Amino acid sequence: MTAFAPDSLVLNRKLPLWYQVSQSLRASILGRRPDAPLRLPTEGSLAEHYGVSVLTMRQALKELEAEGLISRHRRRGTFIEPAARPGAPVRLLGSVDAIVAQQSGESATVLDHGRAPVPAELAEHFPGAREVMRYRRLRCDGSSGEPTNWAENMVLPELAERIDLDDLTRWPMTKVLRDVVGVTISRITDTVEARLADPETARLLGVPLLSPILHYTGVTYDDEGRVVDVARIHYRGDAFSFTVTLDA
Repeated sequence: MTAFAPDSLVLNRKLPLWYQVSQSLRASILGRRPDAPLRLPTEGSLAEHYGVSVLTMRQALKELEAEGLISRHRRRGTFIEPAARPGAPVRLLGSVDAIVAQQSGESATVLDHGRAPVPAELAEHFPGAREVMRYRRLRCDGSSGEPTNWAENMVLPELAERIDLDDLTRWPMTKVLRDVVGVTISRITDTVEARLADPETARLLGVPLLSPILHYTGVTYDDEGRVVDVARIHYRGDAFSFTVTLDA
């Protein structure tokens, strides 16, 4: 070990090991003393410290690198970014059924759908693809009819051929892909962050321009590790709360 001392961790076998390790190490990085060293221990030393494999440790470090908390340099080692601050979006992992339940219970209207170029910011999720099938839906409260969120899904074209628009008025895309199209979903990565309503969101949700909203991004992977859907959902800040229950 170097002078940097990561926190200890009691692993919960119900959650992916790499995720638990990345969150523990993230807390150690953000909670370090101002004069603490920036160089992290080697992958092998960290893996031994947490009691996981080097591959698991490598995946955990990759997550932290994606957040901008660390940088990795061949032959030199892994270093904490000096400006690292706790400002990255919250990423949470749960069951696919939990995702389906969270997105259910509202009536939806399909605003439009069709082929669209892969957005530049999502190109890493669709390597080699030039187009995706894009679906845009407006969701409303089942009792009041008031708009609560609007969703945009980018789906692989070969899967979209088997999607019935009527199903999208009743069910979340996750359920349609899994239970209707037959995709074996291995994991979904969720990101939730606060944003201000842009003109399109303000118009669709009936809220003032630049009012607070919650922006959700969900990346869905199949059992081959391929991204099959990227969902971007814009929730009204005054009509939606995000609650997390953590088991010890």
